[in-house]
Amino acid sequence: MKKCIINGKIILHDEIVEKNVFIDGEKIIEISDKVPSDEEIIDAHGLYVSPGFVDVHTHGRGGSDTMYPTFDDLNTISKATLKTGVTSFLPTTMTMPVEDIKKAIENVSMNKDKVEGAQILGVHLEGPFFNKKYKGAQPEECMILPTIDNYLSFVGNHQEIVRKISIAPELEHSIDFIKYLQDKRTVVSLGHTNATYEEAQLAIDAGATSGTHTYNAMTPLTHRAPGVVGAVMINDSVYAELILDGVHVNYAAAKALLCAKGKEKVILITDSLEAAGLENGKYLLGNQDVYVKDGEARLIDGTLAGSIVSMNVAVRNAYQHLGLKLNEAVNLASYNPARSLDEDLLGEIKEGNYADIIFFDENIDIQKIMIKGNLR
Repeated sequence: MKKCIINGKIILHDEIVEKNVFIDGEKIIEISDKVPSDEEIIDAHGLYVSPGFVDVHTHGRGGSDTMYPTFDDLNTISKATLKTGVTSFLPTTMTMPVEDIKKAIENVSMNKDKVEGAQILGVHLEGPFFNKKYKGAQPEECMILPTIDNYLSFVGNHQEIVRKISIAPELEHSIDFIKYLQDKRTVVSLGHTNATYEEAQLAIDAGATSGTHTYNAMTPLTHRAPGVVGAVMINDSVYAELILDGVHVNYAAAKALLCAKGKEKVILITDSLEAAGLENGKYLLGNQDVYVKDGEARLIDGTLAGSIVSMNVAVRNAYQHLGLKLNEAVNLASYNPARSLDEDLLGEIKEGNYADIIFFDENIDIQKIMIKGNLR
């Protein structure tokens, strides 16, 4: 069935235009002033018409977590995530016993195409190959070395589903492991790491192309020791994840990262946990209690434990605090993450791309959502 979106402010990569968007099946076939004829009309009623957001780092939402290895939990995350404007995502594991990670991967592999909300592109493995010094909310007793054998012990036959993995590059065997992943369609991201600038640079030279929640849980940029932050900032091949909730990173620091990386290399993530979208209270992250209050999620010792931000709010924050045009803020949550995963048909309203489209108002509150041409 052919469709046409009319009366919308269409957010393209470089501009916002008032045109009609023609869709045939799953894909966008034309963006023009042409008057629709026999197409089904979708009236945007003046809303912004935007590419769907892509979240490459989210643990959970709506009371469920990726580490709960059931279809119902995965489906809950998928549906709750969709409501925030995310049309594609990577359910993200965390550092836990190898057997638990294995079950989570198997669950995603078995159920990724069955979920009813946002589409699952694969898994992001956040750990267990981390440095205890920068553990954050990751349990140090479950951290192991990044050997290929250790990796295969929980990935098994599901390598194709691992689209991203965060590791500490200073650990023994890291460089060999990064090189092993080069032809596996798996993005290597530097995170929870005590690496020096030089160690981070070796990992980037070996094939790492991302920084995990940049600034958080990594060695900082100083004038004599640039650290992992410095390595992420100066390498053009590296994307920088950013939690833009106003808690994890000061807006001035976020703006500095944007200036260093440019508008094409910063990726908004939620790093959300099961408490996202729910009321204040006590929740879980892995096997640890997390306390949510005043927009923050922390362990009992005060350590930040992921976020409860939604992607549309992160985009709003980027628009309001980083000096970006609206289309540029949207790119940080759509075009950039899609390109970081080599998903060329996602993240942009463009002829030939999938019709993964969201409709939102001036406050970037989501009003309507389309995935592959079908309204949800």
